[in-house]
Amino acid sequence: MSVQNLLVELFVEELPPKALKKLGESFAGVLLEQLKAQGLASNESKLTAFASPRRLAAHVTAVASQAADKSVSQKLMPVSVGLDASGNATPALLKKLQALGADASAVPKLKRAMDGKAEALFHDSTAKGVTLAEGLQKALHESLARLPIPKVMTYQLADGWSDVKFVRPAHSLLALHGKDVVPVQALGLQAGRTTQGHRFEAAAPSVDIADADSYARMLQEQGAVIAGFAERRAEIVRQLQDAATKVGGGARPIEDDALLDEVTALVERPNVLTCQFEPEFLQVPQECLILTMKANQKYFPLLDAGGKLTNKFLVVSNIRPQDASAVIGGNERVVRPRLADAKFFFDQDRKKTLESRVAGLAKVVYHNKLGTQGERIERVRAIAKVIGAQMGSDHLAHEADIAARLAKADLLTDMVGEFPELQGIMGGYYARHDQLGDDVAIAIEDHYRPRFAGDELPRNRLGLVVALADKLETLAGLFAIGQLPTGDKDPFALRRHALGVVRMLMEKDLPLALGELVVEALGLFPQAQPGTAEQLTDFIYERLAGQLREQGYSPQEVEAVLALRPQRLGDVAKRLAAVRAFAALPEAPALAAANKRIGNILKKAERADAHVSEPLLKEDAEKALYAATQKIAPQARSQFESGDYTGSLQTLAALRGPVDAFFDDVMVNAEETDLRLNRLGLLATLHQAMNRVADLSRLAQ
Repeated sequence: MSVQNLLVELFVEELPPKALKKLGESFAGVLLEQLKAQGLASNESKLTAFASPRRLAAHVTAVASQAADKSVSQKLMPVSVGLDASGNATPALLKKLQALGADASAVPKLKRAMDGKAEALFHDSTAKGVTLAEGLQKALHESLARLPIPKVMTYQLADGWSDVKFVRPAHSLLALHGKDVVPVQALGLQAGRTTQGHRFEAAAPSVDIADADSYARMLQEQGAVIAGFAERRAEIVRQLQDAATKVGGGARPIEDDALLDEVTALVERPNVLTCQFEPEFLQVPQECLILTMKANQKYFPLLDAGGKLTNKFLVVSNIRPQDASAVIGGNERVVRPRLADAKFFFDQDRKKTLESRVAGLAKVVYHNKLGTQGERIERVRAIAKVIGAQMGSDHLAHEADIAARLAKADLLTDMVGEFPELQGIMGGYYARHDQLGDDVAIAIEDHYRPRFAGDELPRNRLGLVVALADKLETLAGLFAIGQLPTGDKDPFALRRHALGVVRMLMEKDLPLALGELVVEALGLFPQAQPGTAEQLTDFIYERLAGQLREQGYSPQEVEAVLALRPQRLGDVAKRLAAVRAFAALPEAPALAAANKRIGNILKKAERADAHVSEPLLKEDAEKALYAATQKIAPQARSQFESGDYTGSLQTLAALRGPVDAFFDDVMVNAEETDLRLNRLGLLATLHQAMNRVADLSRLAQ
């Protein structure tokens, strides 16, 4: 048995670029997993995945030519079935042994062991280790079967009769163990040592790989191909930076990981070239130009040191001609009509005001159960006016009404029709053109924010009002008609909308009550059923809880704070900090346990008003607890009301001694009704005082 490195490559037609990275990782990962499972590779084996537009490959170190033999112990049957009263083999046992390639001579060697409640017979044998050819064949089949193929195509093999289903037609299979070809097959192809290099720039039509370890080197030297996805991506990044530096003026290529991955999947031999377009196109909003260059042409626009778009852009070519002028000129000719279209759309759109487009929204269907965009806008306006009034003034409410009315008008513009990703952004530009002022323009531009996790929040108060109203209208409307997310399906991105609401309320510390906002929004939908407000509120708190856990808060801390359903979410971070500080106190475990006990007692009580009659206090321990509560609770309440949540909880820590003594010495459920109710009232008073910041019982172990 020899141990050498293994190389497997599948050479195909151009693979879908957006899927290439995942295809390469899956092909190599499953191959190694299967080799390990069969004992041909070990945990020490190292994997290198390769993926280029026309190949998927994997290099695995320390792969054995044959797996080690394995001892196998196989259960045959219960002793009572396999042996008769004299201890001789029954026909059933002999038949079973025959199926395993053994005979009656193996009976004395059989082992007996308990299997559950009965004794069973076991046959020990040695299973010969699988050969690399057998194991790799199985691993290759599994690797191809489990590829995350976006769309399967069917094509015919060379014989003209056989069909193969795969992501793209495959042309060759390479499998080398050291220097030796491993005789496997896949997709109608027999493995060899030959592959192909770059379509146009390879030194020869085919490349014969000498051994597994020389694959990447020979492919680059003779085939003009950088086979590794990561290596090719790094080379593109290097060339982009070099090209930007040569342009000067602090120029830098736009950062876009998705675009970089896609371009890496389109080229085998990257060559970055600098191109330019006419400066007059820079009169068009740069978002439009950047989007058309990125989305349609896969170019990297260049920004200046201030982040403004320049009239230069970078192209990642797949060829390296001595004279690149033809390639540069071709790309400049291709991009010019795209930019001209963007300029035309921008010029045409500005001939009509946003206000003039609002009426047209009444003809745009938003949802078949929720009406048109025009009807939706009226609901957003109503919510925005309420939020604006609560946040400050009639002026803010008035401005919010204007911004909300115009926020969706750009949906009817030519630019947004061509580039839906620019909705909101173009509305901001057109609002400035209509001289509506920066505040309204920024609010229109920002009202979709945050669009995704980590996105920036609206930049001004007016934008916050309209963004909140927009997201609350979406959530309330879809909850009202029962369109809730299920499992991992969330077609209307309601989880994202809820997180947006959470982030704005928390991070901007807005003086708004979540429950009131939900009720206000749902009041605009007659379809809403009883209980929808609670359902939507719970949904938002669930998103908040998940976000807090991701930020490093423990489940107990999060549950303690959110159990009280704090209405002002800007307080949540301070409450969590207070709970964390309280939990570090030596008194915390005992008080949390006592709080849980008090809660359970009060739940079972018929009635327990937070009222205490001092003359009914009989025991010293209950008198001491009442006195301590009378002294400490007002101080803790004052600290709570001033926003000093940490101080409030730390003040309450002084109750530990009186609480412990109370439970040691006092019978709460006294037979006398007045005593029992008075003691329950004392506990209710204590419970109320202890749980203003958080439900401390959630901290109990």
